[in-house]
Amino acid sequence: MENHRLIYPFTAIVGQEDMKKALILNIINPKLNGVLIRGEKGTAKSTAVRALIDILPVREQVVDCIFSCDPRDYSSLCENCKKILEEDIKIKKEKMRVINLPVGATEDRVVGTLDIEYAIKSGEKKFEPGILAEANRNILYVDEVNLLDDHVVDVLLDAAAMGVNSIEREGISYTHPSKFVLIGTMNPEEGDLRPQLIDRFGLVVDVYGERCQDSRVEVIKRRLGFEDNPHKFIKEYENQQKNLAERIEQAKDLLDKVEYSEECLRLAAEIAIKIGVDGHRADITFIKTAVTHAAYRGEIKVNKEDLIAAAKLSLPHRMRRQPFEEGVIDFQQINELIERTIM
Repeated sequence: MENHRLIYPFTAIVGQEDMKKALILNIINPKLNGVLIRGEKGTAKSTAVRALIDILPVREQVVDCIFSCDPRDYSSLCENCKKILEEDIKIKKEKMRVINLPVGATEDRVVGTLDIEYAIKSGEKKFEPGILAEANRNILYVDEVNLLDDHVVDVLLDAAAMGVNSIEREGISYTHPSKFVLIGTMNPEEGDLRPQLIDRFGLVVDVYGERCQDSRVEVIKRRLGFEDNPHKFIKEYENQQKNLAERIEQAKDLLDKVEYSEECLRLAAEIAIKIGVDGHRADITFIKTAVTHAAYRGEIKVNKEDLIAAAKLSLPHRMRRQPFEEGVIDFQQINELIERTIM
């Protein structure tokens, strides 16, 4: 098991504000359907995901359940937890975890396997859990997601959207809960994902190396400081880490209380039409992101700031035709539209 005390602190990452915000928003609200981080090598993509460990929230789960079932959510319990629910069910508190999915993982390793011979002989199902079982109520991290087999990516995205994983072999089926935050990272130089797959990620962020000299110097200083004395370096960011973790917990508690106006909905539809997206996923994700951003700010009403942030994170990758004049999203025009529409 990796020593989390030696992981580079999330709050020590220089710049990359959009990437950090997209990750935090998905922790607050897993219904955002994950984030894809695209960028050149050496831009802290993997570092940021690994660094989430120290700021992940604590949640209740059933003891000894391979799916980490939530004892308070009957509709999402696995078959075994439903059976023992009426008994003296044991509960413990644990942090969410980051589950890694290797690029070379096979479909069976991802979805799990059924022992057909055992089922035929005994009449009972015997399921060998895969990565999707371990990922339930956790973060599923796929580095170089663009190098995964397309079929495996389809399986991941289907499970992320449905919240369940279903396996069927020789007429025998098994279903278990699989609600997770999907985080993918990739270097576009090594090949891209199909547009249909990119669209399934709630948020997409493009990251680049820092162009400001002072920022690059700070990156060097912090990285060398961490490598020279990781324990001392981590201690320096202890309060910032704690404050961010508390802010995430507060935002999760606030999320269901956040309200948005009819004008927000009409604005989402208008922007989606202007940039020429297909379907309605963009509109819905735009509103969900704005709501989550408001909770992150500690507010219970969506305002202009939330809508501007949501537009930047949820819309660019869904553009299907050239909006405006340059073939790219003109955020100044979108921002002006938000300013005019939302009072």
